[in-house]
Amino acid sequence: MQESKNPYQNEKRYQSYSEYLKGIFGSRVQKLSIDAGFTCPNRDGSIGRGGCIYCNNEGFSPSYCHAAKSITQQIQEGIEFHSVRYRRAQQYLAYFQSYTNTYASVEKLEKMYNEALSFNDVAGLVIGTRPDCVNNEILDLIERISKKVYVIIEYGVETTNEETLITINRGHSYQLAKEIIHETARRNIKTGAHFIINLPGEPANTFIQQIDEISALPLTSIKFHQLQVLRNTVLEKKYKSDPSIFKPITLEEYLDIIIEIVEHLNPNIVIERIASEVPPRHLVAGNWGLIRYTEVARLFENKMAEKNTWQGKYYKK
Repeated sequence: MQESKNPYQNEKRYQSYSEYLKGIFGSRVQKLSIDAGFTCPNRDGSIGRGGCIYCNNEGFSPSYCHAAKSITQQIQEGIEFHSVRYRRAQQYLAYFQSYTNTYASVEKLEKMYNEALSFNDVAGLVIGTRPDCVNNEILDLIERISKKVYVIIEYGVETTNEETLITINRGHSYQLAKEIIHETARRNIKTGAHFIINLPGEPANTFIQQIDEISALPLTSIKFHQLQVLRNTVLEKKYKSDPSIFKPITLEEYLDIIIEIVEHLNPNIVIERIASEVPPRHLVAGNWGLIRYTEVARLFENKMAEKNTWQGKYYKK
């Protein structure tokens, strides 16, 4: 297997999201999660009911992030929260996180995005959405905003496998996701994608088979999460009736898998996350204990150094 030379001079050995943002803004930048009250076409009946089988946004949302509060109130409380927890943060990105944050009229979206950008400390937007919930009008709006401030659209793709997308009740195809990612990037809008490792029918150690396809996408950034069974989800019901649908993997096993993935990943793609962090009270299966994401990232970086490996070491152009 042909390997590239190590281009990384820092201890991380991969394209770090924090360093990427610091290179753009000159200092630490912190995301402020916002629940703007959106729903999802896979929940409201437009394309389906019940959502993706693993979905429970509550497990990933901070305490200040609640749709009952205005966007302004959430940002104010978020800045107060992070000013204590991350004192080095001087600027913020308004992260429209919960559910599908382009699932509204252009007029409503513009009003919401502008409300978030009205804060002097908010330097840009991160918009989490689905590939089937953008159109030319919405991309026109986001393109206009992106010419003034930092904006990235993060698409939930989850897998390149069309059969798995049906199994998890995703409600859109990978082919559509691919087309939308290319169209977004064509407009010079920064483009992110989210993928889940160890989905039903896709054992964690087989995810590497998708990396060449993912690496060819015009992505600015990428997130990887391990599948976990959360309470109050369809997956919980399926897992309790048939535990074989999900085989949990240990943290050590996951680190080996994610390192192999990163070794083959396009070195130009910024890695935002390598794993998820959910409070144990929300978990049914896939619990690694009380370990925080920062510790998982530290173990990942240490193991990369021990193996003398790096992002893109085996990347095929």
